[in-house]
Amino acid sequence: MSFRVDLDIYRGPLDLLLYLVRKHELAVTEISVAILTEQYLDYLTVLEQIDVDAVGDFLDIASTLIEMKSRQLLPQVEEEVEQIEEPREGLVERLLEYKRFKDAANILEEQSVRWGQRFPRLANDLPPRKVDPADQPIHEVELWDLVSAFGRVMRDHQANQPTNIIYDDTPINIYMERIHQRLASSGRMAFSEMFAAGMHKSAMIGVFLAVLELVRHHGVRTEQVDVHSEIWVIAAEGFSAEADFSDVDNYGAKIDDDLEEEVDEEEADEEEADEEEADEEEADEEEADEEEDEKDG
Repeated sequence: MSFRVDLDIYRGPLDLLLYLVRKHELAVTEISVAILTEQYLDYLTVLEQIDVDAVGDFLDIASTLIEMKSRQLLPQVEEEVEQIEEPREGLVERLLEYKRFKDAANILEEQSVRWGQRFPRLANDLPPRKVDPADQPIHEVELWDLVSAFGRVMRDHQANQPTNIIYDDTPINIYMERIHQRLASSGRMAFSEMFAAGMHKSAMIGVFLAVLELVRHHGVRTEQVDVHSEIWVIAAEGFSAEADFSDVDNYGAKIDDDLEEEVDEEEADEEEADEEEADEEEADEEEADEEEDEKDG
């Protein structure tokens, strides 16, 4: 809130009052400096604080008005006319200087308001650079890439799942048929989409083994754009829309058969070793008997 003068002959800002006096549009003798000072003191009371710069400007201008008014009221002689004009010229210079600084302050205030309404963009606010996947090179996916992706899928699906022991006896060929049907209809599918939300760990392992079997023997290929991107399972050359997986052994049964074969082989080896050891002992006994007979003879 700026100070405004309220007199009988003038109402408005203080700097405009000085301008009118300078232009001789208002007589300085008609201005009541006492009322002007009283109004300014009331203005400071309303503000409840003293602006040193504003008070200094007021005192400077008010003292100049008092000097000009006192010179107008006192008797004048001819040699004092020029001395009367000098304070007016000094007041005009100060008024112009005051106006320049006031205009500059207004410009700075307007710029401050405009900049306060702006929000600069930080380096981390920049939009991500768009990358066309078609321009990226295709990398062949190794076995360990699939294992790593499967581990991430397992962690995402099992993070909030309670620990339950569930035996899943679904044969591998069932999972292979499901994946094969989806590839036959769409031609490709994301590796992570093969694992439904809430799928149990045993079923996820079955799906993973089915993918490995399809990649190994049934014309299915895996691709990945970069290290951290999605792995795609694709129907490649050698893929047949009509395939029979009924002859694919269950991995669990195959492991049991392999274990039984290993046990049988170990037992056969042990029996053979026992027989060889018995034959050697019998041969040693016969040789000892022959030596004793020779001594007796």
